[in-house]
Amino acid sequence: MKKNIFKGSKRMWCFKNVIFGVILALFSCQVDSSEQIVGNKPEVSEEGSGMELTVLSYNVHHCNPPSKPGVIDLDAVANVLKNSEAAIIGLQEIDVFTERSGKDLDMTKELAERADYPYYYFSKSIDYQGGAYGTAILSKYPLSETETIALPNPAGSEPRTLSVATVTINDTLQIRFANTHLDYTNASNNMEQVKAMSSNLSQSDIPVILTGDFNAKPDADSMNYLAGFFQFSCRVNCSYTSPASNPNKTIDYIVFRNGNHKIKKMSHSVLPENYASDHLAVKATLKVY
Repeated sequence: MKKNIFKGSKRMWCFKNVIFGVILALFSCQVDSSEQIVGNKPEVSEEGSGMELTVLSYNVHHCNPPSKPGVIDLDAVANVLKNSEAAIIGLQEIDVFTERSGKDLDMTKELAERADYPYYYFSKSIDYQGGAYGTAILSKYPLSETETIALPNPAGSEPRTLSVATVTINDTLQIRFANTHLDYTNASNNMEQVKAMSSNLSQSDIPVILTGDFNAKPDADSMNYLAGFFQFSCRVNCSYTSPASNPNKTIDYIVFRNGNHKIKKMSHSVLPENYASDHLAVKATLKVY
């Protein structure tokens, strides 16, 4: 009888230990599982909450491939625009109803339609060959408050303008987008034009993105001045943008400044397509918070 009691007590002791071990194991698993969830919980960061915008700046040489004098190749330029997948584009050297490109050709409208950009705006810089010559903005998003601002031209060279539009991205985000083609003949003119642009655009309460052929190298006085108001998508050790066939200088840029939203550069590149124009297109992806 005592032997049976001992065996029963031993079985009970073993059973209690098994139960305790199971409870301890379950408790340990719960603690480990809890720690794992906390450790792997994704943090909601400022970078994660932003919206990416891809922007392009392109001097299109009135859609005339340099290797084919007198030829207007709209498809070549439209393909560059479409393949860039940019949301907003600044174009320079655009013809509208000119003799050299076609009296019936609205180049802005035609490029926008061929590249699938529903919104566009042309800014005339000068009257040219029975039509107009200037810059254009193409956008996937609606444009409003468009305006063409004449820039200083103290030395009497070709007039230059600043094309500006408000781009409505969504209900909570608007961008002031600007595009230009600055004087290349006179450094003083170039500086005065940069000062005028900086003064005008720095008054905006919303973020500003400025694209263009600035006709100034990164270390030029005018670019140093511009850097006091804008951030460059690239300014140091950047790929060259001109001439397209054998690029040896950077004169095309995408710059930006914060407003009621912050902008951060995510990437910058110069597209290698060198047939369509005498410039290479500049592309930047920006994140707006």
